[in-house]
Amino acid sequence: MTHVPKTFTDSFGRIIRDLRISLTDRCNFRCLYCLPETEEAANFFRTRRSETATPIPYVWKPRVNLLTYEEIERVTRIAVAHGVEKIRLTGGEPLLRRDVPALVARLAAIDGLKDLALTTNGFHFVEQAEALRKAGLRRVTISLDSLERDNFTKLTGRDALDTVLKAIRLARDLGFHPLRVNAVIIRHLNDHEIESLAEFARAENIALRYIEFMPLDSRRAWQMEHVVPAREILARLQARHALEPVVADSKSATATRWRFADGRGEVGFIAPVSEPFCGHCNRLRLTADGKIRTCLFSLHEHDLKAQLRDGANAADDETVAAWLRGVILHKEARHHIGEEGFQQPDRPMSAIGG
Repeated sequence: MTHVPKTFTDSFGRIIRDLRISLTDRCNFRCLYCLPETEEAANFFRTRRSETATPIPYVWKPRVNLLTYEEIERVTRIAVAHGVEKIRLTGGEPLLRRDVPALVARLAAIDGLKDLALTTNGFHFVEQAEALRKAGLRRVTISLDSLERDNFTKLTGRDALDTVLKAIRLARDLGFHPLRVNAVIIRHLNDHEIESLAEFARAENIALRYIEFMPLDSRRAWQMEHVVPAREILARLQARHALEPVVADSKSATATRWRFADGRGEVGFIAPVSEPFCGHCNRLRLTADGKIRTCLFSLHEHDLKAQLRDGANAADDETVAAWLRGVILHKEARHHIGEEGFQQPDRPMSAIGG
């Protein structure tokens, strides 16, 4: 009898432990690094020598094309049965999807799932926070790219700084832990806020993650000159604060972490451009319309929904698991950002799932 491995493992020996599930490709923000469709975003890139960059039109997927909650639960059960331990719900903006707490409750009840988290822009979080917590959500990550109202609006296309700050503080007060706040840093746009964002993390006793600007924007205006390397950010913070390194939980951790010496809050750095961590990547992505992406920068997507919805010929769980195993074997060794011939994925971050 042929031995079938219990875990999903790629051809480089990396065991898939982390599945990121997008609930919707829709978003109510227009962030400059993702969907830079505002006039201010266009002006920024135009003045930064990206005059030829033009948006790639993206049409939102009809709701009928999205995976149902029943399908998401089924895929999650299969994944967990084969070694996946962490599920992160993403978007677009996941809280634009109806009844997310109901889905959270379904997933939280799956035996063997160790970590269930949500990434959100925070705009609709306050009205759903308690229901999400009661449903079993334990971790949340909220985006905060600026502490200046005008700059926040420029970055996100929405005047919602106060709403997001309220969401962050409520998440902390409700006991979501660890509470993480993500800030994408773009040179000449919000890099002057690096220190103030760190002060915010310390004052609020939360974990802030600085993320390098990646080539996943619909305008295709990304250039290396916009990237502020993580080492540069760290050096600036060390010039002002006593920081102590935090040992990573695992080799597959995406962030390098530092705590403030007084024990209040921490900062972290996700540096896929300047310091790629592909060698230990254990992540898989499921888009809202049912496609598997083996890398954030994959140029090819694999149609899982077809396996789930083929009428009388729909695959059973064992067949779905075998199909996933075959897809994962072809997971890329690494991305090629900054290299000659690099190709940006057709779909922007909002459609891929963060």
